[in-house]
Amino acid sequence: MSAQPTTQATDLLNIEVDGKPTQIRKGAMIIEAADAIGVSIPRFCYHRKLPIAANCRMCLVDVEMGGKLMPKPQPACATPVAEGMKVMTRSDKALKFQKDVMEFLLINHPLDCPICDQGGECELQDVALGYGRSVSRYTDRKRTVADENLGPLVATEMTRCIQCTRCVRFTSEIAGTYELGGMSRGENLQIGTYIGKTVETELSGNIIDVCPVGALTNKPFQFKARAWELIAKPSIGYHDALGSNLWLHTRRGEVLRTVPRDNEAVNECWLSDRDRYSHQGLYADDRISAPEVKRNGQWQATSWEDALQFAGEALKKAPGSDLGVLVHPATSNEEGDLLMRLARGLGSAHVDHRVRQLDFADNAVAQPFALPVAEVDQIRAALLVGSDLRYEMPLLNHRVHQATKLGARVYAVNPAHFDFNYALAGESIVAPQAMVDALLGLARAAVSAGTTAPAALAGAIDAAQGDQGDDDAIAALKSGRAVVILGEAAVTHPQASWLRAIARFIADATGAGYNELPVGANAIGLARLGVVPGNGGLDAQAMLAQPRKSYLLYGVEPPHDFADGAATLKALHEAEQVVAFSAYASAALREVADVILPIALLPEIDATLVNVDGLAQGVGAGAKAAGQTRPGWKVLRALGGALQLAGFEFDDLAGLRDGIGERAVTPRSGLATRPTAGGLTRLATWPIYRSDAVLRRATALNAHPLNRAPAVRLNALEAQRLALVDGGQVRINDVCLPLVVDIAVPDGAVWIEAAQDLTAALPPYGASITLSKA
Repeated sequence: MSAQPTTQATDLLNIEVDGKPTQIRKGAMIIEAADAIGVSIPRFCYHRKLPIAANCRMCLVDVEMGGKLMPKPQPACATPVAEGMKVMTRSDKALKFQKDVMEFLLINHPLDCPICDQGGECELQDVALGYGRSVSRYTDRKRTVADENLGPLVATEMTRCIQCTRCVRFTSEIAGTYELGGMSRGENLQIGTYIGKTVETELSGNIIDVCPVGALTNKPFQFKARAWELIAKPSIGYHDALGSNLWLHTRRGEVLRTVPRDNEAVNECWLSDRDRYSHQGLYADDRISAPEVKRNGQWQATSWEDALQFAGEALKKAPGSDLGVLVHPATSNEEGDLLMRLARGLGSAHVDHRVRQLDFADNAVAQPFALPVAEVDQIRAALLVGSDLRYEMPLLNHRVHQATKLGARVYAVNPAHFDFNYALAGESIVAPQAMVDALLGLARAAVSAGTTAPAALAGAIDAAQGDQGDDDAIAALKSGRAVVILGEAAVTHPQASWLRAIARFIADATGAGYNELPVGANAIGLARLGVVPGNGGLDAQAMLAQPRKSYLLYGVEPPHDFADGAATLKALHEAEQVVAFSAYASAALREVADVILPIALLPEIDATLVNVDGLAQGVGAGAKAAGQTRPGWKVLRALGGALQLAGFEFDDLAGLRDGIGERAVTPRSGLATRPTAGGLTRLATWPIYRSDAVLRRATALNAHPLNRAPAVRLNALEAQRLALVDGGQVRINDVCLPLVVDIAVPDGAVWIEAAQDLTAALPPYGASITLSKA
């Protein structure tokens, strides 16, 4: 093979750091070049994901250009590299300046390391060890700063603050909420909210991670343990399908806190508050730790052998055609496969994990994103359909937010005005019953631009009315890399098949990626395994509309986890036997179940979940399950073995995984009927901190302002028409709720959030609602 001439990349520069030659891209800062080759430069204000502030001056280094040494040291975080530059990070002058800066930073810092939660993992401690003096020369009184209450998640001790402004830059540039800032100047500079309000961003816990001192710490973890007492176990988030990578910090098997684990393709170095603080829910009062059976109307704890025998007899009482299996969409692959083996062995085709779905006309299941998560921050345009993206998948919304900072245009068709942390280029807010028509207007604009509509949609698109805003949105989606995101408010819509078909057509017509948010952390994995009805099987809604004699509930909590809570409770009450696999024994579950088999939650088991990119992520057990609780796959294996069913002969998890195979799910081309709706229609969204049983028991999250109290939300005109007043009590069936006048709600809609104790059994999403004064 002949030698090929080598050419130097024109966008790389040659520099030298502490005598080590390296190449780095144009525009990079010295600190990036040093980090790339393993040369340590002390820093406090610099963070690779935040804008440069250059205000701590800890990273001062000597720089030589063109054979001449610069007269003053330069901040490595804010000095761009240049061809031929030589950097000395450990010269006498650089070290002197670094030590002087360290002394200034410590002048007002309190000597409270022994009681600081940051002790043992504090950047200030680490750098002070290398660059600080053993004795302070400062003899005057130290400055003190009054603390602000930032809410139930973040604890403050602002006297420790060194004004690095990392938290300020995080809230402004990453969270996009501008909730923290610097007040006053010089010695009087303080970081805070100015008005003493709670930090309400859904990413607030990340300011704990970026804080280099103990000024901002984890409030639920406060004074619980020392860093060196904790064991870090890798795990993943299970409250949405992003599958954020994280570390569980445990002591003697108990999860005491959760922190992010870097993965640029998934969650970068961030973590949503939902994943960070949910571990409190693992230790709720109603966590069940031993099997229980109901005999003569009374619950009693029993042995596993007795409970499994009781459950097996209950499941065999009715024929398989009368057994319905309802599965939580965060159930792991291993458990999902065993549930299918159990259902087949018992002769049941009625299995489904789509418990929050109302429309099954197209038999849709969750699919991996067409545009990978890691590329979403590079889009030029986006269309959000029925999506409160900020609260449905916070770290996907973060990537859209980053794209908007670079000029991306975002359009939305939503059943309410959701609170985004970026400006929308266009927005259509209509009542749930008008969502399909609003989206058809966009499809008509796509057809007008030269695309042929599919036969099933052609008539509806021709009859649709569009406007200039629709044309602008289609033009933006065609202008470059774009994505259409179908959110949970569309996937759980009673006409979801229409919204899905139209959104797919718009994506195809404009060349945009089609990303449909899965409802459930492992909805894609369960879809791949075919945890859906078999031939002749009933879907989740049909199983409740046509009640079965027997039900097997796996990880679901009635009525909160279901699209139609009232129908769920009615069907379960009428059933002859209900076998529940659950981590919690709620009052509602005790009322309908005959036996409760305690199963461990994701942080406590070995499991595999599939995220939105189709990536199967396996994790090991990080925490210890309490009492007699067992991993779900072990309980299913024991039950299947006791029933002498095929497919339960394996000995361990490896044997189980060897037998797992994917099963194709056949979609249909059907579309739901579109009844004419009159009056008020319910908009039901799942609150960010009440979307599953663990979150509903996480005390700090439930005390957060984003977890709004249950209420009936109407706009002012609708309230006036119904002669209802803001703050007054409103009756829906037998439930009384306060009325909140909310400008975000369109005409014809009443917004009542789901999964609250008072709202879980109300008429479902899209149902006609009659309101009356209480």
